[in-house]
Amino acid sequence: MLEMLTTPIAALLFPGGLFALAFGLALKGLDRRLAARLQGRVGPPLAQPLFDLVKLARKRTMVPDIAAEPVFLGAPLIGAVSMLLCAALVPIPGVYTPDTMLGDLLVLLYLLTLPAVVLMIAGSASGSPFGAIGFSREMALMLAYEGPLVLVVVAVAMRTGLGQGDLISFSLSEIIAYQQTHGAFLFDPVMWPALLAFLAFYPANLGIVPFDIPEAETEVLEGPLLEYSGPALGLFKVMSALKAVVVLGLGVALFYPLAPDGALGLLVHLAKLTGMMLIGITVVRLSCGRMRIDQAFSFFLKWPLALSLLSLAIVALA
Repeated sequence: MLEMLTTPIAALLFPGGLFALAFGLALKGLDRRLAARLQGRVGPPLAQPLFDLVKLARKRTMVPDIAAEPVFLGAPLIGAVSMLLCAALVPIPGVYTPDTMLGDLLVLLYLLTLPAVVLMIAGSASGSPFGAIGFSREMALMLAYEGPLVLVVVAVAMRTGLGQGDLISFSLSEIIAYQQTHGAFLFDPVMWPALLAFLAFYPANLGIVPFDIPEAETEVLEGPLLEYSGPALGLFKVMSALKAVVVLGLGVALFYPLAPDGALGLLVHLAKLTGMMLIGITVVRLSCGRMRIDQAFSFFLKWPLALSLLSLAIVALA
């Protein structure tokens, strides 16, 4: 009976669900507060993302007359649910290992594409021209960064599989166990090109400057999200907060999953996620201007793709 409850608890309470949502909102609040301080402003309180979510939950969702209402209202729900499932698939070293019945790294990759697809569907269903522009930008950006991510994952899986005497392993638990035995890939020169490619991927996947092109406020007025309000917009905020925890947690699992067991291991894991958020996102978005979509597309096809291909080739040859 207890085993049957493991999956719902993981998806709804810990490490996904309420826990991942609370920590994702805390990360966003810390990001906004630190950004304000670096710019000489006081900034909002740390709990401001939670306050925004509560405010949106109390408002009414307005549906445009020309929108496809079932798709318009269903898109944010699908996005939030997909990230709830994703959070249950990401391990916490020393604390939580996902059930193999839920899926492996390939399932996680499939689910990670859903938020971008949901944003594209939302933009097209709203009937807004700004949503259509955001749709096209999101599609171009996703096509650019998904290729390097897949190659990075294959390089990590091949490095683990070859180290175990197999060809490839897409099991996150095996990837973590291999690094705990042989050392983290963060310190493996063979994996450094893949690491650099992943560091370029996660700001783009999270929609952070300089890759916030589909939702650029000064250009397309939030793009796909322009016509959303109330609880529907709140679900997109939930999706974004959960996705931050998932993507950052995936980076930890792939490259630096070393941590003690128990509560201390959980604290170490949260500290890693916070460091990745503040250094790789807050500092980057404050020091860079927004790219054009053609610049971002060329960047990913030139540098992260080349780095991931290089890492894959080195792993295969080594």
